[in-house]
Amino acid sequence: MASVAPLSPRPAGSFSIENEQAPSVPLGGYVGFQTITDQIQKRMLQRGFEFNIMVVGQSGLGKSTFINTLFNASLLSSTGRTLPTTPIPQTTSISTTTHTLTEGPVRLHLSITDTPGFADTINNDRCWDPIVKYIKDQHSAFLRKELTAQRESRIRDTRIHCCLYFVKPRGGRGLSELDVMVLKKLADVVNVVPVIAKSDSLTLEERAEVKELIRSDFQKYGINLYPYSAPFMTDDDSAINHQIHSLIPFCVIGASSSFPHPSHPQKLIRGRRTRWGVIDVEDERHCEFVYLRNFLMVTHLYDLIDTTREVHYEGFRAKQLLALKESSAGGNAGQGQQQQPGRPSSRQALGGY
Repeated sequence: MASVAPLSPRPAGSFSIENEQAPSVPLGGYVGFQTITDQIQKRMLQRGFEFNIMVVGQSGLGKSTFINTLFNASLLSSTGRTLPTTPIPQTTSISTTTHTLTEGPVRLHLSITDTPGFADTINNDRCWDPIVKYIKDQHSAFLRKELTAQRESRIRDTRIHCCLYFVKPRGGRGLSELDVMVLKKLADVVNVVPVIAKSDSLTLEERAEVKELIRSDFQKYGINLYPYSAPFMTDDDSAINHQIHSLIPFCVIGASSSFPHPSHPQKLIRGRRTRWGVIDVEDERHCEFVYLRNFLMVTHLYDLIDTTREVHYEGFRAKQLLALKESSAGGNAGQGQQQQPGRPSSRQALGGY
């Protein structure tokens, strides 16, 4: 019979829990660690939360008005052209404003990034490049701060957590070629939520048709939109995400004015006044603003932040560190020789795309 070699002792200081499941041990009485959730909540409320949102779409689709409607505050002023003599921007620019909002005990440090000039010219070739570059730049800046030897105890987060993409309302038509290209580029680097802007310009029949056409375009062109499926999701989470995907793209209306409710004059509603009546943005029969607000603020606000960190940033971080490792290995192998052309330096690896 063949002899079996004795197991080598585990090196001092090593520890492994692979394939080991710790047994559940009942407690004999009160310990107190159940209050850790209260401790975490107290610490988080003291710090506040950071949320960074970006709006992308052509001028005149009501992006600024919609942001003001979403947060029920005057946060953005229109960046569109107000006079015929105002020159049309020739390139896409990036504009970011920051605000601190308080609701109950929660402080939200809100950053809003606008993209004036996007798709406003006759030739819109690669008009999405400045947007994608800006999103990646925020990942790169965060990574550089993370790798600093004496880094800050709490790094300010400027990574984009949500990108609202505004689709122009066009009866009987789905996404344009530009929409498809931009959505595919954005979906690779950020959580994208498409919305049909100014949906009150469509009839109910047109609205249903356009939503169906756009959803078929998502499948046809393989556009992977947020929220994503994950193996650890519960049945309830999966059901909520399925319901959200059935509503995407959301038909929304923005409003900067309030009017007395037709049936209850003492109650003010946010909406748009027309010759036929008042469009109430919070009435589910008029638009899907309430569904979108509940999705972004009530059910998925933290998940947007967490998915940015765990999916988009981690993917970016892994690629950059791998490029940095390959660059360092190449530098060691060719020590004393001139750097090979085309091989990125350490600085380029951290900032390159």
